[in-house]
Amino acid sequence: MRPCHRLLAAAVFFLPGLIHLPAAEPAVVRHTTVGISGEKFLINGRPTFPGRTWHGYSIEGLLPNARMVQGIFDDLNPATRSKWVYPDTGTWNPDRNTSEFIAAMPEWRRHGLLAFTLNLQGGSPEGYSKVQPWNNSAFDAAGNLRPDYLRRLERILDRADELGMVVILGLYYFGQDGRLQDEAAVKNGVKLTVGWLLDRGYRNVLVEIDNECNGSYHHPILQSARVHELIAYAQSLSRQGRRLLVSTSYTGNKIPSSAVVQASDYLLLHGNGVKFPDRIAEMVRETRAVAGYTPKPIVFNEDDHYDFAKPQNNFVAATSVHASWGYFDYRFTGEGFDEGYQSVPVNWGISSERKRGFFGLLREITGAAER
Repeated sequence: MRPCHRLLAAAVFFLPGLIHLPAAEPAVVRHTTVGISGEKFLINGRPTFPGRTWHGYSIEGLLPNARMVQGIFDDLNPATRSKWVYPDTGTWNPDRNTSEFIAAMPEWRRHGLLAFTLNLQGGSPEGYSKVQPWNNSAFDAAGNLRPDYLRRLERILDRADELGMVVILGLYYFGQDGRLQDEAAVKNGVKLTVGWLLDRGYRNVLVEIDNECNGSYHHPILQSARVHELIAYAQSLSRQGRRLLVSTSYTGNKIPSSAVVQASDYLLLHGNGVKFPDRIAEMVRETRAVAGYTPKPIVFNEDDHYDFAKPQNNFVAATSVHASWGYFDYRFTGEGFDEGYQSVPVNWGISSERKRGFFGLLREITGAAER
């Protein structure tokens, strides 16, 4: 889509008063609207961090984020559910998990975090997994949405809206997408999710079709060669002219295809496996050079490289080329409950040295420390 057309789409998307809700439900007042202008993100019509620079780098329009995909996690497999028990109770409780997530959100926001990634099929609760026998999916086999997952999701989205935060909502995750019976079910899941978001008037949600589309997906339409079809399909769904902004992500150190670059409203990269910060900046430059690229935001929404105390790290490197960066934190072998935002059960507080390192640098870069 040419820049002028994409801006028009974003403008239509965010016109006030265009929320369509079922007649039986009262109108909902929303507080946070995410938009795009060129390479910058807008919140409520203004670039994020207006006029802010750090070490000579412009921060205006960036969307610093963290991977918090287990906010609505559950395990419907009784054979594996006991793996996620809380150390203090010896049981797993998905509602407790969501409640503690919501309780932690204001502190993340005070440190300058503007966005986080959720996923309707979560992510590996072990960090990285060769097999995924657990059943964590907001979709049934036909792609219909499970009401208990939606209730937990709604609580988080509502609180994010109140706090001025953006949610990057992933729909599918490899290792779990095979629980949907066929391609029609996958498309049904997209239709119902996007419709549910639009009907409830959410304006603070960015859609990520699937996490790492070039990973091991069961359904071809979720794979890198065809995922642009689902991006376009999600964009085609609207309520009175208002639609959502849509993209997909790739595995670490990979550059999006031309088809995905052209179809997406914003672009998602991952920094996993990238050991040298200079490569992070190079990935951004390569993405901007992909055939069909037009100015749009570039966001890393997953990177498990830290070194936050060093003058050069992946966070700084992304910032230096005006790309947003996202923190991915999982529990390494032998670490305790306080470590890792992706490892279940999760301590959602800023409770470890690694978390404090990220949020400390985030406060500095965004200027939250100065307020």
